[in-house]
Amino acid sequence: MNNETIKILIADDEARMRALVRDYLRVKGYQVLEAENGAEALSVFEREPDIALVLLDVMMPELDGFETLKELRRISEVPVLMLTARSEERDELRGFSLGADEYIAKPFSPKVLMARVEAVLKRTAANPEGIVLETAGIRLDERAHEVSVDGKNIDLSFKEFELLRYFLENKGIALSREKILNHVWNYDYFGDARTIDTHVKKLRAKMGEKGAYIRTIWGMGYKFEPEEA
Repeated sequence: MNNETIKILIADDEARMRALVRDYLRVKGYQVLEAENGAEALSVFEREPDIALVLLDVMMPELDGFETLKELRRISEVPVLMLTARSEERDELRGFSLGADEYIAKPFSPKVLMARVEAVLKRTAANPEGIVLETAGIRLDERAHEVSVDGKNIDLSFKEFELLRYFLENKGIALSREKILNHVWNYDYFGDARTIDTHVKKLRAKMGEKGAYIRTIWGMGYKFEPEEA
């Protein structure tokens, strides 16, 4: 699919922000539609149901981003990238629980946003129904953004979710910290690769006994080795 055939809806009450994002999207060849509040975004989507991606600001009048997403999910599974000036983990979890596909905090680099847009479009094109990964009682549902261990749901932050998905996709493979950083944090992180250790520690704790399946490879990184039933 050529970019010229892809429609993206921007819903943000700040005209300046819409213009900035619109210009970058158009440079990439995408068709761009705009809405200045949640109610207008829903109206635009009803008129243009072939929209491929929605960029949805959280803080908007009439209907905020969360309420707009809730209503949108009643009629469509279109990919949604949430834009927010707040970066609290509880807001991320709320967005994902309502069906958001990605989350990006303001202020952001336009290049980072474009990378996120392209990643979401590529992922949904390859997996239009979303993917479900399961092994040894661990189940990860990408579309619902849910993880369960032995049937019990666990709440993960966005990076913990992405980290677990990367482990599940590379079962039995030793992964260096640098490789994990490149695939999970990629374009939006600059800093010490040891941040991975902190996220792995939290992920293991949330997974209970099965957190032990994430094994440390001393001096290198980690390997996900589940004990299959």
